[in-house]
Amino acid sequence: MAFDALVLDAGLRQSLVTVRSLGRRALSVAALETSSETPAFSSRWCQRGFLCPAVDTTGAYLGFLEPLLERTGARVLIPSHDGTIALLRQHRARVEQRVRIALANERALTIAVNKERTLAVAKRLGINVPRALVVRTVDAVPMAVKEIGLPAVVKPCESWLWHGQGGTRVVPRVVASPDEARRVVAELTRWGGVTLFQQLLSGRREAVSFLYAHGNMYARFAQWAKRTEPPLGGNSVLRQSIVVPPDIGAQAESLVRELDLEGYSEVEFRRDSNHVPYLMEINPRLSASVEIAVRCGVDFPYLLYQWATGGSIDKVEDYRIGGWMRDLRGDIMTTIAALQQRGRPGVAPPVQAVLAFGLSCFRLMRYDYVDWRDPLPAVKAASHFTRSLAGKVIRETLSRSRNIFS
Repeated sequence: MAFDALVLDAGLRQSLVTVRSLGRRALSVAALETSSETPAFSSRWCQRGFLCPAVDTTGAYLGFLEPLLERTGARVLIPSHDGTIALLRQHRARVEQRVRIALANERALTIAVNKERTLAVAKRLGINVPRALVVRTVDAVPMAVKEIGLPAVVKPCESWLWHGQGGTRVVPRVVASPDEARRVVAELTRWGGVTLFQQLLSGRREAVSFLYAHGNMYARFAQWAKRTEPPLGGNSVLRQSIVVPPDIGAQAESLVRELDLEGYSEVEFRRDSNHVPYLMEINPRLSASVEIAVRCGVDFPYLLYQWATGGSIDKVEDYRIGGWMRDLRGDIMTTIAALQQRGRPGVAPPVQAVLAFGLSCFRLMRYDYVDWRDPLPAVKAASHFTRSLAGKVIRETLSRSRNIFS
């Protein structure tokens, strides 16, 4: 059968949201992943789940995808993982002969996926950016420490780096000592990547999401993240919808318009101790936290689909404010990380972390994966997480036992 959309990276939270969003609107949706432990495959709205034998976003993955596009006749391809997007961009002209890819044009993407370039454009627009130095080698670390100070954040300029026949996703790291800074820079630049050595801002994290096309803004949505995984930065696991703040709303929109970044984007900010916002980055793809927007009335996956097909796009003027959303698995892991990383910059003390986790259980909110009209994905996600956590505990227990008796 022909499908309206093929959702890639089906194991991600935003991919399940996309399958449900499009399926509820009577669109035919298929999903693709490299693991069978994929909650989206269990969704009542996933008409077909395809399992790719490739374990990484390499040529083998593309070799599986292209014949699949021929067989399924999918109209729109929706990727969400940095590695998948990087692979599609390398072969975009070829893939787009078969399907429309729900990504912005290459000129805009080239800037948006690169933090150094994004911050340079933002600075030109008068948007506050954190103090930072570009660090390409370990030799430059002493100067960076002297200029920026510690603790600091070491960020890869791009989240996906190619090496050999595959690639690796790299994430920002907090460093608290010169030795740690050198070690982290060495790890993040070993494949030739470039890093930003950036001042640490641990204030409130806020984000504004847009659906922008043809010079028009079709939807806006704002949220703040109370907790993230890992504890300082990373995916939001407890978040709340808020009114678009006038300061970051105007700044984020000016940046998206300047880049002409069509489709979906999420622009992230951190505030300092004086509540002044600083731009962190842009995500030019569906973000892991997008379900809260959908639950509050802004169906970004469907708007993205409308844009990708080239048809008319619904305009969303408002949404519900104050709604809470929680990724329970991520929140559990964040709390465990807080216990393991006690004393680290930006990490809540153990008692505070455990108390905050417990109190959240009594707050009225919605949960990622959980939809009473579509219960099986939540059951599958919970089962997989329980097995994984139990296995991790057993492995750590055995490892400690061997150390004691060795």
